Amino acid sequence: METKDTAIGLNPLLEPFNTLHDTAPFTKIKNDHYLPAFKEAIGLAKAEIQDIIDNPAAATFENTIEAMEHTGERLNIIRGVFFNLNSAETNAEMQKIAQEVAPMLSEFGNDISLNEDLFARVKAVYAQKDELKLSVEQQTLLDNSYQSFVRNGANLNAEDKEKYRRITGELSKLGLQFSQNILAETNAFEMQLTDEAELSGLPGFVREAAALTAKQKEKEGWIFTLQHPSFLPFMKYADRRDLREKLFRASSCKGNQDNEYDNKEIIKKILDLKLEKARLLGFNSHAEFKLKRRMAETPEKVVTFLDELHQASKSFAQADLAEVQQFASELGFEGTIERWDWAYYSEKLKNARYGFNEEEVKPYFKLENVTQGVFGLASQLYQLDFKENPTIEVYHPDVKAYEVFNAKGEFIAVFYMDFFPREGKRSGAWMTDYRSQYLLNGENKRPHISIVCNFTKPTETKPSLLTFDKLTTYLHEFGHALHGMLSQCRYASTSGTSVYWDFVELPSQMHENWAYEKEWLDQFAVHYETGEKLPEELIQKIISAKNFQSGYFQERQLSFGMLDMAYYTRDEALTESIPEFEAKAMQPTQLLKPVEGSLMSTAFSHIFAGGYDAGYYSYKWAEVLDADAYSVFQQNGIFDRATADSFRKNILEKGGSEHPMKLYKRFRGQEPTIDALLERSGLKK
Repeated sequence: METKDTAIGLNPLLEPFNTLHDTAPFTKIKNDHYLPAFKEAIGLAKAEIQDIIDNPAAATFENTIEAMEHTGERLNIIRGVFFNLNSAETNAEMQKIAQEVAPMLSEFGNDISLNEDLFARVKAVYAQKDELKLSVEQQTLLDNSYQSFVRNGANLNAEDKEKYRRITGELSKLGLQFSQNILAETNAFEMQLTDEAELSGLPGFVREAAALTAKQKEKEGWIFTLQHPSFLPFMKYADRRDLREKLFRASSCKGNQDNEYDNKEIIKKILDLKLEKARLLGFNSHAEFKLKRRMAETPEKVVTFLDELHQASKSFAQADLAEVQQFASELGFEGTIERWDWAYYSEKLKNARYGFNEEEVKPYFKLENVTQGVFGLASQLYQLDFKENPTIEVYHPDVKAYEVFNAKGEFIAVFYMDFFPREGKRSGAWMTDYRSQYLLNGENKRPHISIVCNFTKPTETKPSLLTFDKLTTYLHEFGHALHGMLSQCRYASTSGTSVYWDFVELPSQMHENWAYEKEWLDQFAVHYETGEKLPEELIQKIISAKNFQSGYFQERQLSFGMLDMAYYTRDEALTESIPEFEAKAMQPTQLLKPVEGSLMSTAFSHIFAGGYDAGYYSYKWAEVLDADAYSVFQQNGIFDRATADSFRKNILEKGGSEHPMKLYKRFRGQEPTIDALLERSGLKK
């Protein structure tokens, strides 16, 4: 393999990393390395594919399906490093490279899936599937390989294959542009306050964080941004209604300002292209195409599922809204509450009803203590041991790297944790990997897993303190991480989180349940200054407030899922404007009055740039699974070893090696129903 580029010398992305566990040598990698590395690695992968095609022997599972699985290893490593950093530590140069690389990768993918000679070999093996003595995972790989070719245009005629190439090439660039626009708009806005009276209602930690932001930007006063650790507390606590409105409007119109970062036309192009692709492949809609390979199977089943939950929660949501409106009126508020009032009065109502507010809890959730609690949970359930290793290179000083070991002291995974917001990082929280788990030549290649969050940064006087909501976020992403770390599969494409999209949220959402368990909270939740344990009274407040406004929040989640399905179940091109279509789609779940200029769609990265297209329902789908699954722990004990072992062996270790419902039933003994979710959420009539 060529490793040199005359302008920059040796390219670390094209050489063996020669690091502990073959982790990425982040400090050696420069932006100049990416493009030549991608070009070289794509060329190498093409040669590996050509070797499979040119093999004179008849096609077999080993020389075709397995051989394909092991091609492109270097390309996968480079892709993992680049696109993970493009989400967590990007800059204008990287974004420009991404726009150049995305169509190259799309074209490379098309060169494989549209290659008639290669598909002929795959078909030959697939035709023998009933005679071949394959393991369950091998059968899954064979089926996935064949379906991947078919679903990526292998059966199209020559003219339609060219259309397919054009469509996928355009889509690869549009999704990137959508994300880049949102990041640009997020970073472009700041609200600078210089009069301390304008901070009325804001707790000390919010003021201190805003002062630190101003100091870092070399400005006076306090600066608030659209990044969640700044935006959410302001909306929840600021007494100044006009400033809440200003911040809300700035956040809710991202991508909808008719400027260079506007996403409305991008959305239309994405929708048109995905519909065109679905029709080319013989489907009536993009949703029908996507759901063919999901647990839900059909758009009709998803729409019915969402509607069942909507009917169950609608009256509860309306009652939640009426309650907040009445409470606000009792406090002297006149008129109808608006969207920028909701969090403010909801927080006051929760405090009045339960004596619970987030600020009371935060001192007990120091980030370092929470981390120890989360690691302790993994130790009790799955016998894992996490050891920080500062010799493993990281891509930013905020990032920490750990080695993970099992009960026998065997190395299980590398685990990166990146917790704080910065301008080069997109908003939200996610889990990803730099290398998946797989077997190669008898060696178990262990995964490199990362979770990325946007928690409040430490200030000069306070450590990072998490809200209860952020505690559940931590557990959610850690659940995904366990799915990646504990994988024991044969192939990378069937390991870890490479599962059906509506199954992937089960491990993440199930681990959130421990946040409400006193037995777990007692293990780590101590006041960061006094060392006092989280009081029993406060734990009870957390548990009592668990279902506070669960109807409202369920409707909110359902509104996103319904909007997603409305966009992608269409069988005709979109003729309405994006604002018109969104208003119509979200009308059934609408509780608060719409705000002119606000638009969910133009910042809905999940369904236009994040892979959740025709898949946002999966959060609710997985909630049904997780409520049902956690009921087993509740019955047997939240740290019950046998239950945890069963969950690990049947779910976490298996990845996508088998159909998810078979895995789930093996753990649970039955298919799930929505009853456990409705009961847990307090929505059962």
